[in-house]
Amino acid sequence: MKAIWKDKILAESNNTIVVEANHYFPASSIQQHFFAPSNTKTHCGWKGEASYYSIIVDGEENTDAAWFYPSPKDAAKEITGYIAFWKGVQVVDS
Repeated sequence: MKAIWKDKILAESNNTIVVEANHYFPASSIQQHFFAPSNTKTHCGWKGEASYYSIIVDGEENTDAAWFYPSPKDAAKEITGYIAFWKGVQVVDS
């Protein structure tokens, strides 16, 4: 699977985990130079507190376009260390 925005590959992996129709990519598969930490936090009742990254490509920012659960609840432990995308980031088969 590939995560793409503005024709740039943000992440690529054959080992994504699908949760609620979202592909979660291993953190080791992301292109770090496109990611900037965000202060945004949200809460999911069964996964826990999510943190976000903004994506920056060619000077254009896609605010909070990637999220992850630093310390997910037990029900979502499998996505520890994984990152998912939205806000126009395309996730496609490799």
